[in-house]
Amino acid sequence: MEDAEKEAFLKEFGRDYGYPNGPKTIDDIRATEFKRLQNGTVYLDHAGATLYSELQMEAVFKDLTTNIYGNPHSQSDSSLATHDFVREARQQVLDYCNASPKDYKCIFTSGATAALKFVGETFPWSHRSSFMYTMENHNSVLGIREYALSQGAAAVAIDINEDIHHAATCMKVSQHPIQRRNEAGVMEEEPIGNAYNLFAFPSECNFSGLRFNLGLVKNIKEDAERILQGSSYSKGHWMVLIDAAKGCATQPPNLSNYPADFVVISFYKLFGYPTGLGALVIRNDAAKLLKKTYFSGGTVAASIADIDFVKRREGIEEHFEDGTTAFLSIASILHGFKILHSLTVSAICRHTASLTVYVKKTLLALRHENGTGVCTLYGSHTSEASCHESGPIIAFNLKRSDGSWFGYREVEKLASLSGLHLRTGCFCNPGACAKFLGLSHLDLLANIEAGHICWDDIDMINGKPTGAVRVSFGYMSTYEDAKKFIDFIRHSFVSLPNTSRNGCLLRARSISFTSKGFERLTTSGYYLKSISIYPIKSCTGFSAESWPLGSAGLKYDREWILQSLAGEILTQKKVPEMIHINTFIDLNQGKLFVDSPRCKVKLHISLNSDSYHGERGEIDLHSQRYEVQGYENGVNVWFSNAIGRPCSLLRCLSSKNNFFLNEGRSKGMCRDVGSRLNFANEAQFLLISEESVSDLNNKLSSNVQNGSRGIHVQVNPMRFRPNLVISGGEPYSEDGWRNLKIGNQYFKSLGGCNRCQMINFAQQAGQVQKSNEPLATLASYRRLKGKILFGIMLTHEIGDKVGLDSNSWLQVGQEVHPNSEQR
Repeated sequence: MEDAEKEAFLKEFGRDYGYPNGPKTIDDIRATEFKRLQNGTVYLDHAGATLYSELQMEAVFKDLTTNIYGNPHSQSDSSLATHDFVREARQQVLDYCNASPKDYKCIFTSGATAALKFVGETFPWSHRSSFMYTMENHNSVLGIREYALSQGAAAVAIDINEDIHHAATCMKVSQHPIQRRNEAGVMEEEPIGNAYNLFAFPSECNFSGLRFNLGLVKNIKEDAERILQGSSYSKGHWMVLIDAAKGCATQPPNLSNYPADFVVISFYKLFGYPTGLGALVIRNDAAKLLKKTYFSGGTVAASIADIDFVKRREGIEEHFEDGTTAFLSIASILHGFKILHSLTVSAICRHTASLTVYVKKTLLALRHENGTGVCTLYGSHTSEASCHESGPIIAFNLKRSDGSWFGYREVEKLASLSGLHLRTGCFCNPGACAKFLGLSHLDLLANIEAGHICWDDIDMINGKPTGAVRVSFGYMSTYEDAKKFIDFIRHSFVSLPNTSRNGCLLRARSISFTSKGFERLTTSGYYLKSISIYPIKSCTGFSAESWPLGSAGLKYDREWILQSLAGEILTQKKVPEMIHINTFIDLNQGKLFVDSPRCKVKLHISLNSDSYHGERGEIDLHSQRYEVQGYENGVNVWFSNAIGRPCSLLRCLSSKNNFFLNEGRSKGMCRDVGSRLNFANEAQFLLISEESVSDLNNKLSSNVQNGSRGIHVQVNPMRFRPNLVISGGEPYSEDGWRNLKIGNQYFKSLGGCNRCQMINFAQQAGQVQKSNEPLATLASYRRLKGKILFGIMLTHEIGDKVGLDSNSWLQVGQEVHPNSEQR
């Protein structure tokens, strides 16, 4: 079947896919230059950063270990050698953009963002100037607006009404509101015709992949007044900036045909290495207009220390490159260009386009069991776009069969478990994100008011996505990469007909988190199997035969936390070494005992908070505000040694809810909003069923036997860090419990626990090992509305009130009675 599918793909795309006329086929490239991808990893974020070739890195290493390169600001042999290859590298960049050295120069910068910042801070802004930019621009381009507005210039975003692929001579634009910060002095400046304006656009939108017609360069420079329909902001001299950081990888701008004034390039987007190096290709005439203030060792011809005198160098590169260039990184790009030249950029464009079109066509064809579409693509309304019209990017969101959206974080989480590397969010392109997702200013402001910021986990507000999923291809991407991605979407997000359980859905009978319709049970067959306490959040806990209940759950449970010197709360997800810290509380001695294989001495900490005199303060965590107490330096040094990084120990003294209840506000993670909590994420207690764990282990074993998973993994209940483990009944029967009674204590269920990557960490032979299990298997049958549920969260009920202090105890062996309400 798979061979037939690939044959069909090659029949349609074989002339473009895989470099059939190149020195190596795509299979040869992957086998010899990207051996690190042979473990099943599928990398699909080449728009973020493409991958470097192992052959490329070997050539870089050989170059740097064979030759001696010195600081180019000298006359030694090693300095002259550096000077020679820097000159060669500049020429390579110009050649790549088909730019004549008579007209253009290449300035090396610390990255594409630094190049854009340089243009913004040196451009000759005035009160008569305008900064115009398309909505589809990266934040690094939008940042230029700050320089324009601060100098009194106007700024305006535009939309291009006609298809941006069609002839630029037909182009018309619609303007968004004019932005100004300072109207004063407009009339006092030079005549309008003498002002300089800047227009910026990307050669390829990094959100959608849509390519802009480079004919925009000449049209804006020569016919801006007609295009802007006589606006007063159309007057003056127009200069054009192309952000080619993404587009250069498959279609660099031809500056002989489209003479832009500034072109920005990022090398790690081209060939993966080096990072931290970019280039500004600048037109010589434009360079003369830039107003550079600062000078440094590399930019000055002469200066006098104790009087105001400086003579700057006349060469454009020397004048604008501050200090010593990153010459070893510049040496490295020569080897990257060799890779691109050997394949040719046109072949790379065709190769990546074949994969992009194939995936787009397949995604658009996907249907749920009721016939509704699964995927909404952004940017390209056709799956037939050539590499000249659309870059190798696919931005999309997924819908359920009922029309509701899958959150992009759910897609990203499941993709990670399947070995797929992709990206989600707005990709630092807020204009394109709002445009393609149909988000108004009111939507955007409401999202911000609700707490949504870049790179957070809030992927849905009021039923609308806040971002998208993006996959992108590079020159080394393969059909197999694309096929694995499509199979992942099919398996995880498409509901199929005539199936009682689809891979992306939970069994209907196994999840029923509702507060209605339960009968009180008189006999249960359930009992409390174990009690576990975790005094320090994310460190190893201990078990007890009996344990007292406090106002925040089990007494002393998650009452301590480790904090980095920068104020970050440390967990096993960030610091796996925390799993090696063992804890135990002796109630009779009134002490917390802590030990670690990295520390020779066991630490004793008194439970009496008055016995320590550390500073008190407040911290916010999971929508709770905590009053905390610190410890003296000796305790902090012990924990710093235990985890291998500086940190401090904090103890919770009190907590209170710190979330806003206004409509539209996010309430954070915490669900137990009515109870006092220590440093728990969501609730006072986590309960796990022994039978549910057994069923999970059966599925893990079955996966190995049928070949869908390669590693045999078995887990015990402690992998899930529960407070309470029960035994008896059917697997997942706890899903339907509204409340329960253990001994003579009553608890309320807050619903299922959303599991994360932390359950994939395990200790083996003293080392912390991470795999995709058991989370990957849980995801295949325990998903509901973006969450992977296992176990339930509880809060303690006392009388008619919740979370009050109590001297009551829980005891291993006590009967558990589900759905028993307190009378």
